[in-house]
Amino acid sequence: MKQLAIKAENISKQYRIGEVGTGTLSHDLNRLWYKLRGKEDPYLRIGEANDRATKGESNYVWSLRDINFEIEQGDAVGIIGRNGAGKSTLLKLLSKVTKPTTGNFKVNGRIASLLEVGTGFNPEMTGRENIYLNGAILGMRRHEITRKLDEIIDFSGVERYIDTPVKRYSSGMYVRLAFAVAAHLESEILIVDEVLAVGDAEFQKKCLGKMGDVSKGEGRTVLFVSHNMAAISSLCNKGIYLKNGILIESGNVSKIVSTYMQDSSKINGEVCEGEFGDENIRITSTKIVAVDVVNGFHTNTDLIVEVHGEVLKPIFGLVLGFNLWSQFDYEIAYVLHDDVASEVTTTAIGVFVKKFRIPANTLAEGNYSLQFDIGIHNNKRIINDECNLSFSLVNINGIGRKYLIGNQRGKSSLIRADWSI
Repeated sequence: MKQLAIKAENISKQYRIGEVGTGTLSHDLNRLWYKLRGKEDPYLRIGEANDRATKGESNYVWSLRDINFEIEQGDAVGIIGRNGAGKSTLLKLLSKVTKPTTGNFKVNGRIASLLEVGTGFNPEMTGRENIYLNGAILGMRRHEITRKLDEIIDFSGVERYIDTPVKRYSSGMYVRLAFAVAAHLESEILIVDEVLAVGDAEFQKKCLGKMGDVSKGEGRTVLFVSHNMAAISSLCNKGIYLKNGILIESGNVSKIVSTYMQDSSKINGEVCEGEFGDENIRITSTKIVAVDVVNGFHTNTDLIVEVHGEVLKPIFGLVLGFNLWSQFDYEIAYVLHDDVASEVTTTAIGVFVKKFRIPANTLAEGNYSLQFDIGIHNNKRIINDECNLSFSLVNINGIGRKYLIGNQRGKSSLIRADWSI
């Protein structure tokens, strides 16, 4: 039976917006007065969830609220969530950079942390001196650090500047050395925030490989924060999903990633109820859904675009289409439906639903938008922004296209569409 490496019990962290520490001297004295009388901290009863997208009414926010979980020794745990969900705050509490407002951690072993560029290094000291400093903080003897020194320097790739003060390092050099120190010194628990995004692609790959060796080969515990679902899925066996400071779910990493992706697809707006057209034809709503509803909006999942509308008068051939735009405002493709091309010359009065399938592995990871138009065959098309959609695709398993379909330089490609599904 595995031993527990970390146990979190009722962890909460409260901040006062715009203030450092607990706020004011009067607040601190008030807390002390309640504590001396054996009463609950009065400020624990106030405060709002940490939803950065909404305007709050209180100056107090809960960055984390009532977090409970257990991590066994040797687990690789991916911590995921939107920006502001409380991921970095949780790691700072674990690393004792700050302390929780309520609750406590039970930790079995030494913790090596890489939270952000600059954490744990003295800028006036050289790279070599900082290696020894970090090792001493972890409780290692000098001869133990010396035994690892050459391996750390070689992994970091900054040998030429190892005796230069780290304040002269670039951010990339800094994080290279910081990761090498954290990963190679003999701690039982390795904590890595999304700071790896600073490094280049080659170094990121090297770091992920090392973290895999640390958890699977050496049996050490790894906590890893990232927005890269492919890295989380391949490296981790457990997951923790945070949302607005609340633990939504923890457990098997595949299930956690699926839950997060389902929530992400809802965030990006998959249905639009806008309406546009003229006295002949109208679009009443548009919708995009993932065929694999469990996994959600992944690059390896078919997507279905639905267009709901109404023909108000008999017309000579309904024409329906949409432009697919990338996050860089490139028109990737134009998808067209034409009743006349389908040998339906007269479109009768009534409501209609048209569907189009975007096959799996057609689009790369990223953000996209759809702009719709409607018209009559050989007549002017009606284009409007009322029923446009936006969505995001995530590549969680490394499978999928690296590049977008069509021409990224502004020229669209016509896709032959089967609207019969």
